[in-house]
Amino acid sequence: MTNRRIVIPYKPRPFQAQIHGELDSHRWNVLVMHRRFGKTVMLINHLVKHSMTCSLKDPRFHYCAPYLKQAKKIAWDYVKRYTAVIPGISYNEAELRCDFPNGARLALIGADNAEGHRGIYSDGTVFDEYGNTDPQVFTSIFRPALSDRGGWAVFAGTPNGRNHFHELLTRAEDDSTGVWYHKILRASETNVLSPEELEDAQFIMSEEEYEREYECSFVSGARGAYYAKQLRKAEQDGRITNVPYASDQEVYTFWDLGVDDSTSIWFMQNIGKELRFIDYYENTGEGLAHYAKVLKEKGYNYGDHFLPHDAANKSVQTGKSTRDVAEQMGIKPIQIVKRAKDSQAVLAGIEAGRNIISQCWFDKKKCSAGLSALETYQAEWDESKKVLASKPKHDWTSHAADAFRTFSVGYAPKREHRSVSSILASGHRSGAWC
Repeated sequence: MTNRRIVIPYKPRPFQAQIHGELDSHRWNVLVMHRRFGKTVMLINHLVKHSMTCSLKDPRFHYCAPYLKQAKKIAWDYVKRYTAVIPGISYNEAELRCDFPNGARLALIGADNAEGHRGIYSDGTVFDEYGNTDPQVFTSIFRPALSDRGGWAVFAGTPNGRNHFHELLTRAEDDSTGVWYHKILRASETNVLSPEELEDAQFIMSEEEYEREYECSFVSGARGAYYAKQLRKAEQDGRITNVPYASDQEVYTFWDLGVDDSTSIWFMQNIGKELRFIDYYENTGEGLAHYAKVLKEKGYNYGDHFLPHDAANKSVQTGKSTRDVAEQMGIKPIQIVKRAKDSQAVLAGIEAGRNIISQCWFDKKKCSAGLSALETYQAEWDESKKVLASKPKHDWTSHAADAFRTFSVGYAPKREHRSVSSILASGHRSGAWC
């Protein structure tokens, strides 16, 4: 970049130095690290090094935290601290962007504002606390952004239940191509924290909290997770597995409708005493026509479609409700599930879901995105009082969880099931493809 040698004021610990070398040799990287390992400092400096040395024209690198305010609070000062020695460096405080004299840019973003980055290109992206990040930020936005220039990605964080971060780790562990790298760094192994500090943490924290935060346990669910325990039991019982579609039985759908965010749909068959979730779908930025097409293409034999209360609201412009429009598109018959009038009603719906999971089976593959969200769905943390609040946290997990609550509140398990032939013979719901 210049004729002078530039020394970044960063001295990696032995484990960090080892990881830097591995990251340079692999395209996809999964790092599971205990609290206070120094991952953010390590990841920022990895991005800084690549920004300084990348041979491509106008390289672009990105650091993504679950929230923009989190990226600013945790990482922005590190960016400025470690790049201040570079002649000609400049900063855009409003955009949390660092411009290097060689044309490279390092930008900090939040998963909550990632839609604004759709269409960019990236030569390398780091996801910090990936277990708390909506996985669609990578699959829909940054995976395409990395394609044309062969960019790389790092997925780092501390466990937050057996969600998409755990699935990614499993994929890396099973990889035989050599393009994946993974590393689990437990506090009992790194010697970053003293034995006395760890002993004190064990004394103060619950065993579950300590195992999650310091020993990188995915078995311990996220703090305040509503469904983690029930889903672990379902997995132990073999109820998260391959769940085939029974074509002679109806499929019921349960929705959460999004306007500016995601719409989520669970697909369930009630066979005997089993509530079999055979599929899950979620997308964002699409109208009802898109979801009508998805339902039709899946080709299921549909029963009722359960939509939340706002589907009955009439539009001022058209005079029609979402229900009216959906039925015109063939999504019928529709059952409207009553609105939860307050936070206590929401919690009651969540509790109903917790109770009924013991009767539920989930297709491991087709429902993986929904299961990841349910596993992570948690109570909001009251930072001022240092306690869990009596309401759920609204984030990327909310859509799948709200659609599941549509099920737990709105559906009454049926004891009898008619075959397709008897349904057709009675002319049941003629004219509707859904």
